[in-house]
Amino acid sequence: MRSLHVVLTLALLASVAQAQDTTQAGDTSRARRDSIARLGAVHVTAGRTSAPSRTPIQQLTLPASAGVTARQAERTVNLVDAEDAVKYLPSVFLRKRNNGDTQAVMGTRVWGVSSSARSLVYADGVPLSALIANNNNIGGPRWGLVSPLAIERIDLMYGPFSAAYAGNSMGAVMEITTRMPDSLRGAIAQTQAFQRFDLYGTQRTFGTAQTTADVGNRIGRFSFWASGNLLRSESQPLTYVTASTSPAGTTGGFAEQTKLGLPSTILGASGLLDTRMASATVKAAYELTPVLRATYAMGLWRNDGSSAVESYIARGGAGTYASQAGFASGLFEQVQRHSSHSLSVRSDTRRDWDVEAVATRYRFDRDEQRSPATAGDTTFAAAGRVALMDGTGWTTLDLKGAWRRGGALASHAVTFGVHQDEYVLRNPTWNAADWRAGGGYTTIATEGDGRTRTRAAWAQDSWWVTGAVRLTLGGRYEWWRAFDGFNLNGTTSVTQPAVAAQRFSPKAVLAWAMTPDWQLTASVAKAYRFATAAELYQLVSTGSTFTAPNPELKPDDVLAAELRIARRSDRGLMQLALFQDDVHDAIIAQFLPLVPGSPTLYSYISNVDHVRARGVELVLSRTDALVRGLELAGSATYVDARILALPGRASPTAPAGSAVGAFLPNIPRWRANATGTYHASPRLALTGAARYSSMVFTTLDNADVHPNTYQGFGEWLVADARAAFTLDDHWSASLGVDNLLDRKYFLFHPFPQRTVVAGAKYGF
Repeated sequence: MRSLHVVLTLALLASVAQAQDTTQAGDTSRARRDSIARLGAVHVTAGRTSAPSRTPIQQLTLPASAGVTARQAERTVNLVDAEDAVKYLPSVFLRKRNNGDTQAVMGTRVWGVSSSARSLVYADGVPLSALIANNNNIGGPRWGLVSPLAIERIDLMYGPFSAAYAGNSMGAVMEITTRMPDSLRGAIAQTQAFQRFDLYGTQRTFGTAQTTADVGNRIGRFSFWASGNLLRSESQPLTYVTASTSPAGTTGGFAEQTKLGLPSTILGASGLLDTRMASATVKAAYELTPVLRATYAMGLWRNDGSSAVESYIARGGAGTYASQAGFASGLFEQVQRHSSHSLSVRSDTRRDWDVEAVATRYRFDRDEQRSPATAGDTTFAAAGRVALMDGTGWTTLDLKGAWRRGGALASHAVTFGVHQDEYVLRNPTWNAADWRAGGGYTTIATEGDGRTRTRAAWAQDSWWVTGAVRLTLGGRYEWWRAFDGFNLNGTTSVTQPAVAAQRFSPKAVLAWAMTPDWQLTASVAKAYRFATAAELYQLVSTGSTFTAPNPELKPDDVLAAELRIARRSDRGLMQLALFQDDVHDAIIAQFLPLVPGSPTLYSYISNVDHVRARGVELVLSRTDALVRGLELAGSATYVDARILALPGRASPTAPAGSAVGAFLPNIPRWRANATGTYHASPRLALTGAARYSSMVFTTLDNADVHPNTYQGFGEWLVADARAAFTLDDHWSASLGVDNLLDRKYFLFHPFPQRTVVAGAKYGF
């Protein structure tokens, strides 16, 4: 009941909303035909450059139902990393644990944050999604390749309703458009953040310093944009060392409960991450003809991180690690060097034909994490392990075309294309004589390698049946193969067999402009999400839990449907969506004894026979609400996600069949947000915002009886504030607070407490 009250309160903040007509400028017949509903409440950075529109093929293949455009997020969002820009989008959650987080996975309305491969994120058509895995670790999108200053707009489509995208779009597709200049432009920005953290035995202030700069120019047919970002960030404890009781002979620690309600003692903090990150991106474009442009982009990203530990227990009056394995695994050093290259050729003829070609390559040039094997009383062993991912990466190629006889006002718009990608996983973990040196490897402890390859062909036709009704029909055929799978654990090695599959995914969208203000859209689509290389082959051993991959996984098989009605006016938006995802063979991790009756557990990834998520989403926004200059926006999403069929046991202690009818893990029933921005003057904007989520089950049998604890996902309500000042044509500044009320909550990890964010920018 409390969840319902919170959601209704947030929705009430924007209940005065009507609708906002976000149709782009053009003649009335074209405006009447624009079926894309965009939110007018959130934008991304300001800049005196020409604002690029979405490419012709993107406009035809990405029917966005939410969007973020330039300038206003700079006034409303405490923007440190690129992913912060979507903080207040409906039904979206970014699991950002700290500034510079390399694992900021996106959750959508029907899939939680543990489903990184169930959504797609692009920047200028280049994939940022790391479809090498489907997890909260290496599966996070490569946000670091996008400078916050470079973003011009973001568009979002919920669900797999476009044939142009793979089944990984079953959650959402996000397309980030970055800027290109029409003359000499540039900016430099400095951001400082301070978090005061107080939980268990850690009470201190953690800081972030970030410097971002960009510059671009256009000279005749040639244009370029270069951006760089330097970030130094200290995080709060991301993990804790726990035990059922305090080690013998020690004092201290903090009594707690696990998410299952069992006794637990917090022995110390770990994951105190010191991040030193740098990235640089260069984008160069040349107009081959007045309607055909070629663009090359290169991105370099590096991260040097170190994680410290802090003990809360003592022996004989002195702090101790008490030989606890958690202190050893929580102490580590990272060295990461990644590179990205892309080449695209696009046309914008404004006539019958348009083409687009995008080729990309992303590579882990160097990627290692070093940690000690054991902890003693006050020191750590020299021997340890080094996890390498050098050589991991992916390549993609997309060729697309569009045909509209008669140009933009054609009654038929046919789009089509072919796609290929290949993802390579290289993940040996070596035993090392000296873990800090990173050399002296002795033997391999574990290894999980493999490749996946997908080829696809797709086509769809958007047909104006009448002046008010548009029907889009499409289909995508995919050929998928996984091969070169190899697993090793100690002296046992297995060469996995190659597997392959083919699937066809039909799509249909019917849009009806009932009146100039009201539009009804019905969408239905079939989609298949093939397993990632990590799900098939990555092998990990942590403490007494052994994680086994599954090289025989069947793809997620989803039938998605949505009915959306929207009312738009020149002052606001009101949008209501009913949606359902019916999924067979959902790929989900489960736990069982290694052998019957064994205390040693293993986590295995398997197909759950049948799950279903259905819900409703309400989006409201209004400009000049109540008083002139006040913008209000809000959204509320309710989801009922259930397990309908699951053979066997959901956990080692759960009776058979106990998961049937239970809530699907990692999906909150309620999610909501609200923002209010008052433009006190043309130079000053004041924003207050709130974000809410109900608690989340993480077990198939819903055994999480104590969710607001370490490794649990508790209910949370967080308020933010921001003041943005435009001092003159060059200078701007901001001051904001995230988690204004200093809420202490867990989303597996302890999340940031009250954080002050201040920034200044000079642009020319």
